[in-house]
Amino acid sequence: MSTEVLDQLLHAIAGRANRLHGRDVLLTWDHALDDLRNLLDVAEVLRQLRAENIATRCFDSGLAVSLFRDQSTRTRFSFASAANLLGLAVQDLDETKSQIAHGETVRESAVMISFLSEVVGIRDDMYLGAGHAFMLEVGAALDEAHRAGVLPVRPPVVNLQCDVDHPTQSLADLQHLVGEFGSLEALKGRKLVMSWTYSPSYGKPLSVPQGIIGLMTRLGMDVVLAHPEGYGLIPEVVDRAARQARESGGRFTVTHDMAEAFSGADIVYPKSWAPYAVMERRTELLRARDTAGLAELERACLAQNAEHAAWTCDRAMMDRTRDGRAHYLHCLPADITGVSCERGEVSAEVFDQHRDALYREAGHKPYVIAAMILAGRFADPAGVLRALAERGRPPAAG
Repeated sequence: MSTEVLDQLLHAIAGRANRLHGRDVLLTWDHALDDLRNLLDVAEVLRQLRAENIATRCFDSGLAVSLFRDQSTRTRFSFASAANLLGLAVQDLDETKSQIAHGETVRESAVMISFLSEVVGIRDDMYLGAGHAFMLEVGAALDEAHRAGVLPVRPPVVNLQCDVDHPTQSLADLQHLVGEFGSLEALKGRKLVMSWTYSPSYGKPLSVPQGIIGLMTRLGMDVVLAHPEGYGLIPEVVDRAARQARESGGRFTVTHDMAEAFSGADIVYPKSWAPYAVMERRTELLRARDTAGLAELERACLAQNAEHAAWTCDRAMMDRTRDGRAHYLHCLPADITGVSCERGEVSAEVFDQHRDALYREAGHKPYVIAAMILAGRFADPAGVLRALAERGRPPAAG
C-alpha cells in the first residue's frame, strides 16, 4: 500500500466518530453505515500492513475468548488469526470442561472469563430464538460487572454467528465485493441474488441469508431473495430488508423462481438453509432431547428438499446472469455436485471456476474480525493504525 493510499484510508477513518468503541457487534443493522465503513477501512489497513510484513500488535497481553457452540472451520481459525494479528492469546471455552456443565449461570461465567480479556467471540446458531438472546445476556452481565468496578475493562462481544445474523461473514462478503467492484458506491443498483439451493442435508442456519439481505439492502442494491414456497426466513428480518431497501433507494423482492431471480444478476449467493418453520420445530425437539422426533423431522425435511433438487447453481443457471459472468459468493463449505455429494448446491464446474475468488472472499474474515476488536477496544483506531505503520516502516532517506 502506498503512503498516499494509507493516508487516505486513515483520514477517512479519523473523520468518522468511532461509535463502535466499547460496543458489541451482534447485528449489522444495529450499527450506522459509517460504523460499518470504518470496519471495512480498518480491515483493509490491517490487511495491507500484514502484506507489507508490518507488525500490527496493538496489545501487549490479554485474552481473546471464544465460545463455539457449533462446529466451525473458517470462523474459528479467522477469530484465532485476528487475535494473534493484534497480539492477543486465544482461549477457547469448552463448556463441557467448565463449571457451566455444573450449572454455573451465564452471568457468572461471563464475568469469570473476562478479567483480563479484550474480546469475547461467540457462535451460537443451533437454537432459533436463543443465540442472539444469549449474546445479549452475556453483554448485559459484562455491563453490570463493569459498572460495579469488578471488571476494569469491559470486553466487547463479537457475534461469530447466531440464529439471526452472521456479521463477520456478511461484512467479509461485502469487503470482497468492494474489492471486485472498486468501491462501496459502485455496488449501488447492482443486482444481488440470495437464493436457496438444494442440499442433501437439513438444519442449515438461517443467519447467512438473513445477514446478506439485512446488510446489502442498506447499500441501494437490487436485492432478490429466492426460495421455494415454504422456505422463508425469520419474518422480522425480511420485513427489515424491505424497509431498508426503500430507505436506501434500492429494491428488495422475493421470488419462488430461481431462474427468474438469476436473470441479469451481477452477484449470486446460492446457499441452502432450513425453512423457518423447520428451525422452530427443530429447536423444540433439541430442547426436549427428542431424538426420535429429530430423526423424523430430518427424514421429512430431506424428502421436502428432494422435491426442489432442480434448485442448483449450474452452468445453465449462471448463463442467465449478466453476460453470464456474475460474481459467485458462498460462505463455504459448499455442497458440490459430484464432489462432496451426489447432488448439491453448485456444480463442480461452476465452483472450480470461482474457487480462487471464493478463497479470497473467505480471506477477508480474519481482518474483519480484527477490525471489530480494534475498533471496539480503542477510541482512536486511526491513531493506533498510523502508529503501527510508522513504527514498522523504515525512515525516509535524508
